[in-house]
Amino acid sequence: MYQKSRPKRSRLSEVNFRKLIACFGRDLTAQDTACLLGFHRHTVSHYYTYFRSLILRECLDSQPIAGEVEVDESYFGPTRVRGKRGRGAGKKTIVFGMFKRNGHGHVYTWIVNNCQIPTIIPIINNKVLQGSTIYSDDLGTYRFLYLQYDHKLTYHGRSQFAEGTNHINGIESFWAYAKHRMRKFKGIQKSGFLTYLKESEWRFNNRHKNIAKEVLNLIKKYR
Repeated sequence: MYQKSRPKRSRLSEVNFRKLIACFGRDLTAQDTACLLGFHRHTVSHYYTYFRSLILRECLDSQPIAGEVEVDESYFGPTRVRGKRGRGAGKKTIVFGMFKRNGHGHVYTWIVNNCQIPTIIPIINNKVLQGSTIYSDDLGTYRFLYLQYDHKLTYHGRSQFAEGTNHINGIESFWAYAKHRMRKFKGIQKSGFLTYLKESEWRFNNRHKNIAKEVLNLIKKYR
């Protein structure tokens, strides 16, 4: 599905290649980049797919985490679908996420079929080391986390959203960022959603760095 190395059949000079990376670093769409640089849109899309394949590979290679971790789920897709009601209705994609509290905060995401215990709890157990502190809302799926973790609950059903350090504001800030960012692509096919989700995750985790330089580092790492 993706190129494993830098596309070879290209007439881009090193200067133009760097300009392309700079535009990608600024999170411009392929269409906007093609117009700005005067490149063919197919060429830009080809390279953007390559950059995203490296990002996806990097994100899937993450290690277990420990410490203070926020967990939550969110629904991506059309705001409203005719004839459908409720969370996750219609064509929405369910995403489960974790936010590791540290100096800057890092997020990790998974596409899931549902938010039930058999789906969510194994993800948490595989990713978060026992003894860590987990913050969540009052979704019933999380009710047994206290058996392995120091579990802190925020009762959204009672309009309680933050009490000191007891909140899930970190993961919720990522949901807002990811949804706002994805809107500019004006519709992402379900087959490619994971790539754009992981790109949003990676950009969020590297938000205090120079994204263009980080892309160059990935190219060197996986060439």
